[in-house]
Amino acid sequence: MTSLSPVLMADATSFRPPSVSSRHYYTDSLLVSISSKPLLSYLSPSTSRTKLNRCVVVATSNLNLNLNLNLNLNVPLIAPDDNWGTWTALFATGAFGLWSERSSKIGRMISAAVVSILLGLAASNIGIIPHQAKAYSAVMDFLLPLTIPLMLFRADMRHVIKSTGNLLLAFLIGSAATIVGTLVAFMLVPMRSLGQDSWKIASALMASYIGGAINYVAVSDALAVSPSVIAAGVAADNVICAIYFMALFALGSKLPAEASTSSKDTAHNLNSSSGDNLAVIQTATALAVSLAICKCATHIVHMFKIQGGNLPAITAIVVILATLLPKQIGYLAPAGDAIAAISIQVFFAVLGASGSVWNVINVAPSIFIFAFIQVTVHLGVILGLGKLLNLDLKLLLLASNANIGGPTTASGMATAKGWGSLVVPGILVGIFGISIATYIAYFFGIFVLKRM
Repeated sequence: MTSLSPVLMADATSFRPPSVSSRHYYTDSLLVSISSKPLLSYLSPSTSRTKLNRCVVVATSNLNLNLNLNLNLNVPLIAPDDNWGTWTALFATGAFGLWSERSSKIGRMISAAVVSILLGLAASNIGIIPHQAKAYSAVMDFLLPLTIPLMLFRADMRHVIKSTGNLLLAFLIGSAATIVGTLVAFMLVPMRSLGQDSWKIASALMASYIGGAINYVAVSDALAVSPSVIAAGVAADNVICAIYFMALFALGSKLPAEASTSSKDTAHNLNSSSGDNLAVIQTATALAVSLAICKCATHIVHMFKIQGGNLPAITAIVVILATLLPKQIGYLAPAGDAIAAISIQVFFAVLGASGSVWNVINVAPSIFIFAFIQVTVHLGVILGLGKLLNLDLKLLLLASNANIGGPTTASGMATAKGWGSLVVPGILVGIFGISIATYIAYFFGIFVLKRM
């Protein structure tokens, strides 16, 4: 029988694996059970150098595999630098949100916007998509600013005031109720652990509950809120909104649908005429005008060195143009609606994905409590004052929905409840809210909350 070489024997006798009672490594035909005995005591003299090397290589490979698995536990399924994967996930999330609003009871109840937000939030927090990615920055830096003019081509303030009637009054009451709710919540939950971010995030949430998520982002950017606090606020806001919209539907569960569908058909034309019948030139012009507005606004902000002023400036320019040139700008509205319907869902998906439940728990659990008090007081005030003014309950509920969620959730609620005559007014007051919320919240934060 051929013995092992002296060199191999010398190396083998100095090799002492750790004493592990029942650990096994498998090779092609060799099972090695490692205990306190030397490895070579299990090998016959005829065992070749290849068998020994193969055993060690397999053991090392298993160890490396385990280490790699542990290191990758915190890596999402779609990596942050996987641009195609991230864009696919974002558009798929937005498409599912739109589908759910039309095809499912829950989707109609909480709207496509909230579905996209919650789905993005869930996907990022369970490790499917990242919390941060280059694609998210592209959405926030380019797609969101481009979407704002597309959404606000109908923002002729004179037309909004004339056509919305008591719904606008209810919406203004709701806006005042949000201000009151912000003051009460800030006194009860000052969030001092956040330092200077406390009044800033309070202002951002106030903007969100007057206009919508776009205003939350605009005020957070303008006030330079810390990223971790923004993420915590997003997560808290998403959960609060989902609960709140279900509460609104519960309060309106006994309110009957309207018998007439003529206004609903008009609203359908308003929203869906932006589809197949639009000329390509109209869509191209809408995009060109929106891009031009973004260019002018960013140039002005850069020239005057206004920190975080891009979104407020874009909003101001498009509202002024829509009011001064209602016929010319209004002509582009159907095309703007079509593009914005998709891009805004992508924004909602990013907003949800950037939210971190872990940040709410560890960075600022008080944000959730603050937002809960904020919307609770809002609801109490708008229902109380509305009752004193003898306003219809469905107007108050729809106005509150427009305050908390914006035009997309308001129109979704009106459609789901069968309030056809209120779909278009709901969109208009929501647009009005987006137009004013950033400025109200920003200056309220600077001159009131900061000094409290």
